[in-house]
Amino acid sequence: MRIAGWIFALLILAIGLINTFWGNDPGYGIFDILASSVFFKPATDFLAKKTGVVIPIWIKVILALLILWTALGVAELFDKIDLMVKDFA
Repeated sequence: MRIAGWIFALLILAIGLINTFWGNDPGYGIFDILASSVFFKPATDFLAKKTGVVIPIWIKVILALLILWTALGVAELFDKIDLMVKDFA
């Protein structure tokens, strides 16, 4: 589960970076970048140690599904990836 969490955290972080710099809604990208910290184990351990708040797995699953749904559907992620590739080409 740890490896899957890290992979998913990096995926959400990449989605956030793409939406921040190549999208028309940098606020959504910043939200994704901040939300990716929920999936990084050191960040959740730090939050639990400092505040005592533990994020349940079902909230992480709902957040993950919501981010994927909005990134792939509403935020037009593939169009933004094309813009990014054209910028680097």
